[in-house]
Amino acid sequence: MAISKSNKPLLYIITPVYNEADNFPALYNEISKKVKTPHKIVVVYDFNEDTTVAVVKQYQKQDKNLILYKNIRGRGALNAILSGFDYVKSGPLLVTMADLSDDLRVVDAMYEKYLDGADLVCGSRYMPGGRQIGGPFIKRTLSRLAGVSLYHLRHFPTHDVTNNFKLYDKALLDSITVESQGGFEVAMEITAKAFKTKKKIVEIPSTWTDRTAGDSNFQLWKWLPSYLRWYFYAFF
Repeated sequence: MAISKSNKPLLYIITPVYNEADNFPALYNEISKKVKTPHKIVVVYDFNEDTTVAVVKQYQKQDKNLILYKNIRGRGALNAILSGFDYVKSGPLLVTMADLSDDLRVVDAMYEKYLDGADLVCGSRYMPGGRQIGGPFIKRTLSRLAGVSLYHLRHFPTHDVTNNFKLYDKALLDSITVESQGGFEVAMEITAKAFKTKKKIVEIPSTWTDRTAGDSNFQLWKWLPSYLRWYFYAFF
């Protein structure tokens, strides 16, 4: 059901961080410049000594819509994302990484898709108009194969099931029991379960760019069995 555009809900931008002090100022500036949709930024951190915390506190002095939220589920990317889900009580929320890899130019368009009735809006690197710049060859090849095969063979409504750059309706998240235990494969799980329950899923082309500062927390070989689990769940 489409949402009245005269009563637009606030968008929550969930950003899990791990020592992103070098990246956060640029991320904050990019969000401020490119996201015109009314929003709050929820920065989810694991431990008080995280270098990002002090930087965010400085920005909070000038921005009341910038929130620091501690992950109390247990350290790691998965628990940080789920903690961000916990913080939001209703309405739309977007997951984006602090490394500036995601295409913030399309956030407003993703939000409009939500207003038009979408339960899940996928940023898609692999649909026409989308791009991926850089990143390990094996990682991007496996990701593309997963997304494109599900799109063509199982008629998934997105070419890019593995991308974490997604906008969710909180009601959709509340209807799903998350079983992921690894890391970023949680986006694939949620998309597969939303598809199975016939939720409205749409995609929009976006560009993913490999990080230029800090270290990636993506652990391909450790998380690959979890990705395969949700791939086969989706496929069969």
